[in-house]
Amino acid sequence: MQKGHISNLLRKLRLLHLTDRVRYYLQRFENRKVNREFKINNPDVKLPPDYLIYESFRINYRKYYTDSRETAKWLTGYFRKHIDLKNKRVLDWGCGPGRIIRHLPEVIGNGCEFYGTDYNQKSIDWCAENLDGIHFHKNSLVAELPYEDNFFDVIYGISIFTHLSEKMHYDWYNELFRVLKPGGIMFMTTQGDNFKVKLTDAERKQYDDNRLVVRGKVKEGHRTYSAFHPEGFMRKLFANAEILEHVTTPGTGKAPPQDIWIIKKKGSKIDMG
Repeated sequence: MQKGHISNLLRKLRLLHLTDRVRYYLQRFENRKVNREFKINNPDVKLPPDYLIYESFRINYRKYYTDSRETAKWLTGYFRKHIDLKNKRVLDWGCGPGRIIRHLPEVIGNGCEFYGTDYNQKSIDWCAENLDGIHFHKNSLVAELPYEDNFFDVIYGISIFTHLSEKMHYDWYNELFRVLKPGGIMFMTTQGDNFKVKLTDAERKQYDDNRLVVRGKVKEGHRTYSAFHPEGFMRKLFANAEILEHVTTPGTGKAPPQDIWIIKKKGSKIDMG
């Protein structure tokens, strides 16, 4: 049976959260040795609870901390192509347990202010208690943020649209657009063409028609809720902005590269069509 069919069957039977929990314990067991070594070699590194790490990435402390510092540098390289990173406000939308934003004050610095927001109360509580010099806020799934209009210079979301319904794509994009300054940039990653191999025949037809493919029947926003993004859908979503870059990196395997979208604010909000 195709993997996509198995995933959809587990959703239909309401067993996906259970199988995901089993996967968590398996990962925890498989990585127990390397994680123990990491803690011995890095006694000063503050680490979130294992399940928070798993929810946002995978239970491997080196990947969570060391590799994510490299991701922060990689991300900053894209920012610097399009904006001067001096005295700017930067928002991590969907920051989880802070795996990227915790590194940005050191990687970027330069008088910038850093903010993180997430719907997971436990992640936000841990970040606020353990990561100094960053402003954290808990949001709900409803697209509402406590910031004034035109507040941020840079907003990024790493694999956040990938866990939202079509309506929430439009709701959240409009809210992020509201708090982004004119001339500010937004960096998002999505499950694009590299992920077509994971789709069933019916889902692939929908994808090829430039319609968003959503696998729901689990809690929206959770890692098991999955959306796949054809280029035509994303260009429609970003219709009121200037698309600076759309980067696709060929890849295969269990974790192929997501597409990168970088846009600049230039207009007003749009309605779902």
